[in-house]
Amino acid sequence: MNKLSALIAVLYASAGIATGALAQDLTGTLKKIKETGAITVGHRESSIPFSYLDDKQQPIGYAMDLCMKIVGAVKAELKMPNLKVNLQPVTSGNRIPQLQAGNIDIECGSTTNSVERQKQVSFGPTYFVINVTAAVKKASGIKQLADLNGKTVSTTSGTTSVPLLKQYEKTRSVAIREIYGKDHAESFLLLSQDRSAAFVMDDILLAGQIASARNPGDFVIIPESLRQEPYSMMLRRDDPQFKALVDRTVGGVMKSGEIDAIYRKWFMSPIPPKGVNMNFPMTPAIKDAFANPNDKGV
Repeated sequence: MNKLSALIAVLYASAGIATGALAQDLTGTLKKIKETGAITVGHRESSIPFSYLDDKQQPIGYAMDLCMKIVGAVKAELKMPNLKVNLQPVTSGNRIPQLQAGNIDIECGSTTNSVERQKQVSFGPTYFVINVTAAVKKASGIKQLADLNGKTVSTTSGTTSVPLLKQYEKTRSVAIREIYGKDHAESFLLLSQDRSAAFVMDDILLAGQIASARNPGDFVIIPESLRQEPYSMMLRRDDPQFKALVDRTVGGVMKSGEIDAIYRKWFMSPIPPKGVNMNFPMTPAIKDAFANPNDKGV
């Protein structure tokens, strides 16, 4: 073998080693996606306008738009333009187990980033900030949370509203009976049918349900707040490669100002399928989250 042939052989061998090292360097979710040729996105069915079903039963929403940005970044990172995208519905009760079990790779909805949840999962940058409060019927005469004493209240199983409500009962010495819906649509239906006096949930989700109701004017949201909470997409814990990609992608959307157009699309414009307008301007807390992307839990 002459020197040129030997050099070519070494270069080919080096290329093979580099390619193998690149494959070995992939870990966690990105490795799983590369090996399976698919990414599975967990979505909600009635978290308007974050993640919900349109009139064709397809998941759409603000969170879905942001998650599709991540899907695009994964395709580019792994050089897989034809990556298969699976859409898997999840509920408040099963979203964390589904993520931990590997049945979904990212959860896109209305999930609160809490310090307690961070023991089980990880989160991307905060993309919304809400206040936990209650929706009631205007005719009920209920003006504040204390007026719920002795009444039945609905909330959604598996949400942070449940422990917050119990804490409120304990600290304020009020007696409230809770009934639970499997999702926000069912919890709101309990209020609509007078099976509960209030639906305790995040203000924007309450606004979404009211906007989609047959008679939106029948309902009002109490201004009092149990707690302010940040929303974000949920990821598996101890997966630094995928989290770095998510942080970089979502942070880039925020820093570039692209987030403003996405926000207007879902919170300040008519949205499908009924053309309702949430009319929910950015709050100072939301503006700060966009200006300073972070994954701090509450």
